[in-house]
Amino acid sequence: MQLIKEVKFLIGKELLLEWRSKYALNGVVLYVVSTVFVCFLSFVSLRGITWNALFWIIMLFASINAVSKSFLQESKGRQLYIYTIASPLALIISKTIYNIFLMLLLTLIALGFYTLVFDYVPEDMGLYLVATVLGSLSFSTIFTMISAIASKAGNGGMLMAILSFPVIIPVITVLIKLSKNAIDGLDRSVSLDEIGILLIINVLVAVFSLMLFPYLWRD
Repeated sequence: MQLIKEVKFLIGKELLLEWRSKYALNGVVLYVVSTVFVCFLSFVSLRGITWNALFWIIMLFASINAVSKSFLQESKGRQLYIYTIASPLALIISKTIYNIFLMLLLTLIALGFYTLVFDYVPEDMGLYLVATVLGSLSFSTIFTMISAIASKAGNGGMLMAILSFPVIIPVITVLIKLSKNAIDGLDRSVSLDEIGILLIINVLVAVFSLMLFPYLWRD
């Protein structure tokens, strides 16, 4: 019960800070909208795998901008304050949940604007939505943990880029394959392996985060 109370309090804190500044959401939404518009001016029309690949490139960098600040933007004083009022498990759980909601909202906005601008809808839109939800979960869990690790180093931004690259590439590969199946309108049973892989990756990252973060936070 104590853990649940701490998680609720920390999520409320994140929402309150975001409501006051609106920095993360507004900044990333502006980035996504401007990037999609520039791509539209450059290509005018996109279809199929090119449309799919460009969408995931946009979402990859948008997620880095949105989620990487989870721990990197925290000052030493705020970290010390949180250390005194909440457990490390409550902190990593609350950060991950908040980033999942942020990425889901951002992804849905980006996908809606992207399909509207390029006037293109995948053959199986339901499966494509599943792919975007799984992608949001993967980006959130992975980048939250990497942000926590990078925040303990001097050059956090550089370290996060180095650490995230080998971890996120396999996820992007599976996401592109899954979303391509949706674009081609293949039977959904063909995509069960990719969905299972993404779910396993999310579970493993979440478990490792819960196991390792208390030792990281102690430093």
